[in-house]
Amino acid sequence: MNSERIFSVEERARKHAALADPARLRMLDLLTFGDLSPTELREELGVPSNLLAHHLNVLEREGIITRGRSEGDGRRTYVKLVPDALLGLGSFAAAGARRVVFICSANSARSQLAEALWASVSDVPVDSAGTHPAVQVAPGAIAAAARHGFDLTGAVPRLVDDTIRDDDFIITVCDRAHEEYPTGTVHWSVPDPITLGTDAAFESAFTDLERRIHQLAPRILSVA
Repeated sequence: MNSERIFSVEERARKHAALADPARLRMLDLLTFGDLSPTELREELGVPSNLLAHHLNVLEREGIITRGRSEGDGRRTYVKLVPDALLGLGSFAAAGARRVVFICSANSARSQLAEALWASVSDVPVDSAGTHPAVQVAPGAIAAAARHGFDLTGAVPRLVDDTIRDDDFIITVCDRAHEEYPTGTVHWSVPDPITLGTDAAFESAFTDLERRIHQLAPRILSVA
């Protein structure tokens, strides 16, 4: 028996009941790809605000989602899945991609770590870029990568407009980048480790990205 949390029959039944509504199941499909603001969810689902609030409350009550404030626009929140909340509840939608591109504001930490992680687990080509690239990759990101066997010493931040193509599968990994470049993107609301600058902050970002990538990569299929 491994150390993963094992849900009781009763708890699994409550989660299945919470997902029995088609709108909430669609929300779940969307959130398995990335984090969304309530406004983005409402637009995707085509439901009024009061009904969306009800659906969110049901999922939050059952420990399936959580809500957090944006690091970019503080008036905005993002809805995200609780890690491991869906263990044992089945499989979810897949998508095809020619290339995955991770975007953050500076392309100096989160997107660089995500690029390295993705390349280690998926055959789908990967790149990264920034909306406002830094001069260099953050030393904390280089050190965090090295602790896990990745080499970012030769990585150079690049501008989004010089990197992306129309058919890329884009994942924003910081709130500011998503709010600047929201169209057609999957979003992961990963806190900026540079704000604190500690090893623990970079490790937390690495762990969050690693978990998300291991969950998503098997569902992104290479398109020739």
